[in-house]
Amino acid sequence: MHLKIDKVYKSFGYGAQRKEVLSDVSFDIHSGEFVALVGSSGSGKSTVMRLIAGLDQPSSGTISMDGSKIEKPGPDRGMVFQKYSLYPWLTAAQNVAFGMQLQGRPKREVRERCSYFLDVVGLGDAARRLPQELSGGMQQRIAIARALAAEPKVLLLDEPFGALDIQIRESMQEFLHDLWRRTGLTALLITHDLEEALLLAGTVHIMAPSPGRIVRSVSVDLDRSAMAHLRVSPEFLSMREELAHCLRGLEPAVGA
Repeated sequence: MHLKIDKVYKSFGYGAQRKEVLSDVSFDIHSGEFVALVGSSGSGKSTVMRLIAGLDQPSSGTISMDGSKIEKPGPDRGMVFQKYSLYPWLTAAQNVAFGMQLQGRPKREVRERCSYFLDVVGLGDAARRLPQELSGGMQQRIAIARALAAEPKVLLLDEPFGALDIQIRESMQEFLHDLWRRTGLTALLITHDLEEALLLAGTVHIMAPSPGRIVRSVSVDLDRSAMAHLRVSPEFLSMREELAHCLRGLEPAVGA
């Protein structure tokens, strides 16, 4: 799998009302990679996600998957949003099955894959429970299971843990890293949380606002076998502070 974002520009409006939100954004994602886009509000990272998802089109430049231009949503891209977006009247298993049923898969295959992916996210015993009976973290695991069950080539994660409190968020970060390690999924994470990006991604792209553009790309090679220790390790703290300083330098001055 090769997802290519090539010299992408995006503007909204016309004439005097025209606003450029993305400028010359380029990066690649290959099979098995975990990539993160980090930036403040207004940096265009969610616009990049919408373009990759096929929910909108670039003003210029191209976005392609394995050489084919992305022009609309498709099952090769699985989406997980900040809000859990589960159907409240469906059980956990029915939510996971929903996308596969839309694809017209055989009932037996849907049942088997439902069971498998609920086990993958550690919620095999919650199959018959409604979303309201599950914690926020459990609901987000169901959303991830639903996305994975449809066999996307890349998982698109738009601030997936932003609505969770810090303790659950840290637990979910460890869960997602373990899931990536076990399944070899390919993922793009959109986040404003620099620490989260460094904990999870092998490549981190820093985005600047007005217009949104990538100003720095960093390869992250850290020992993630024990995230609790990684969070306080000198190497991690040094990298986080260096990139935090970069991000602070991109923020507009107060009163500007």
